[in-house]
Amino acid sequence: MPRILLLGGTSEASQMARALADSGANAVFSYAGRTTAPVSQPLPTRIGGFGGVTGLATYLRAENITHVIDATHPFAAQMSANAVAACGMTNVALCALERPAWRAGPDDTWLSVPNTEAAVQALPDSPARVFLAIGKQTLSAFSHKNQHFYLLRLVDAPDTPLPLPRAQAVIARGPFTEAEDLALLRTHAITHIVAKNAGGTGARAKLDAARVLGLPVILIDRPAVPPRAVRYSIEAVMNWLAHGAEAGTTTERGV
Repeated sequence: MPRILLLGGTSEASQMARALADSGANAVFSYAGRTTAPVSQPLPTRIGGFGGVTGLATYLRAENITHVIDATHPFAAQMSANAVAACGMTNVALCALERPAWRAGPDDTWLSVPNTEAAVQALPDSPARVFLAIGKQTLSAFSHKNQHFYLLRLVDAPDTPLPLPRAQAVIARGPFTEAEDLALLRTHAITHIVAKNAGGTGARAKLDAARVLGLPVILIDRPAVPPRAVRYSIEAVMNWLAHGAEAGTTTERGV
């Protein structure tokens, strides 16, 4: 029987874990451990990093892993790159469960930028009220435009002072509805939104709310990841597992 390592951290990863558990797969779920109260999973679970490419390769060998499913966040590029490298070193089959990126519709006012620094530069110079929907890892970059008010929405309360002088954090765990995000944006009189192009449905409500309110959205592009097999649904990954998934099929992309 294949032994599977599921790299998690998204709602899709939790759904993948349920599908694997229901099928009786021999699988282990791995979290990065950035949240204090992660969602419980129906699989044996490990928490924490692996120690780079070498550490992950060592783990794959020690645990006799035959298949890796990368269902990490689209912006967890380092982990995804490490998985590609480690699976290549150990001849372990790898497939990504990837969310399709968001695409603007005719009524959206979106500006795509390549990275966080470009998002900072894209904000106006005059004071604005910004919903900064990017997590907490790269907040300090926005201190270069500290004339703005920044609204943050975080899963966990920050354990250190926010690096922005005019900021407020709302502690909440998604997914959120369009109605909830409309209320949030109106309550805080938001004028601009900065978000990562995470894709999927769980975090899209803020973009739908922005369309309703006619707000501009600065959307940060996904970082590049080395070529790998990609599937876009739980069913497609299960089919990959069932029908001859092999190491080295790094450029195959499912639909």
